[in-house]
Amino acid sequence: MNNTQSTELIFELSKSGRRCHRLPACDVPATKPLSALIPQAHLADAPPPLPEVGEIDLIRHYTNLSARNMSIDTNFYPLGSCTMKYNPKRHERLAALPGFANLHPLQHDDTTQGMLELLFEMQQFLAEISGLPAVSLQPAAGAQGELTALYVAAAYFRDKGQTHRRKVLVPDSAHGTNPASAALAGFETVTVKSGPDGLVDLNDLKAKLGDDTGVFMITNPNTLGLFETQIKTITDLLHSKGALVYLDGANMNAILGITRPGDFGADMQHYNVHKTFTGPHGGGGPGSGPIAVRDFLAPYLPAPTVVKDGAKYKLNFDAPKSVGRVRSFFGNVGILFRGYCYIRTLGPDGLKEVSQQAVLNANYLRARVAEGFTIPHPGPCMHEFVATARMPELRERKITAKDICKRLLDFGFHAPTVYFPMVVAEALMMEPTETESKETLDAFADALLKIKAEDPEVVRTAPHTHIVTRPDEVKAAKEPILRWTPEK
Repeated sequence: MNNTQSTELIFELSKSGRRCHRLPACDVPATKPLSALIPQAHLADAPPPLPEVGEIDLIRHYTNLSARNMSIDTNFYPLGSCTMKYNPKRHERLAALPGFANLHPLQHDDTTQGMLELLFEMQQFLAEISGLPAVSLQPAAGAQGELTALYVAAAYFRDKGQTHRRKVLVPDSAHGTNPASAALAGFETVTVKSGPDGLVDLNDLKAKLGDDTGVFMITNPNTLGLFETQIKTITDLLHSKGALVYLDGANMNAILGITRPGDFGADMQHYNVHKTFTGPHGGGGPGSGPIAVRDFLAPYLPAPTVVKDGAKYKLNFDAPKSVGRVRSFFGNVGILFRGYCYIRTLGPDGLKEVSQQAVLNANYLRARVAEGFTIPHPGPCMHEFVATARMPELRERKITAKDICKRLLDFGFHAPTVYFPMVVAEALMMEPTETESKETLDAFADALLKIKAEDPEVVRTAPHTHIVTRPDEVKAAKEPILRWTPEK
């Protein structure tokens, strides 16, 4: 068996009578016929058509399937704005310790003091790192975190009798979840243009800022990998109109220990724990999106939060102005645990070094990629940068950003983020993170430069070394095949 064989091979190997495991005989006395316990309509006429194979065939089947997937443990993953960081295996072992992994969320606080202490300290860590004193760990992902922050803002304005503040300003370079979250929270989205430098156009912001503005959602560093140098001017403008500033914390990996959103004027922010402090990431989760807010917004945070009562820790549900739960139980505690371990392992100086190394790697890779590709907004960049495939020599050969990314798979690299942010045509958004070596960055840059010079037909028909080449992505999204079905 090898990686080029079809996923149905396990069924083709099936031979009647082969077993991986034999279940013990039922030891429950048959006092009644099965049909008396389960309605006949729910009983199967025959066993399900499962393969009958030996254990070694089963192991090889699933091992080979796993080898077809790219992952941060096997390949360089330069997904801009997604921060595919290496997840230390030490944290996986710690999170699996029975004293933590075997806790049940319905246990009494007295029996979960260790976990509650850890979560209490995590709240304090996130407050210190952001410069915002009140934290809720409940949101289950970054997008839910930003939505929750907007719920908090809406509750705050209702409480103040300012329900006319229905507009949320969002830069045109923002993550797509920003306007979606604003709409879900009952706000109206207004787009603010970027200037030629890739930063917020202050004149456009001033023209759209009014007494009906509730929140300005800004990502800093922004999705072009640029730090908004006029951020204090922006936050002062919003505050002068009585509005709040929300900081999309997806790019916190660039500024840990260097600057704090609370210090440059943000009133609320979310974290992506899996992006900034590591945690298993990809394939839709799991994630964790805690939010940090200023003290005057603390009463509206989701309940419960963890508080210290004397020498003990407890979940505090006494929050009459809270927006309520946004997640069952306390959130994705397993990811919070891993983030806690990351912060405790590195400490303040280590977190600062993480960002410094991430920024250094991004600027080095930007310089190498610029040898053959246009960088619309030259550096220095922060933790990521955006190149473009909208170049005359590529357009003449009918090579797109998507073609380049498909071809990168043949070189053993995952694609960067493609076609985002939309303010850059044919965008290639790259983020190397702090743990990648110079050799890896050079190999990736060399691959990009080689692809640019290759035969166009080779690039346009890539990948050539994978079982799946270019699926119909629209059909796959609309008509997903979620399980194997035996042929009739």
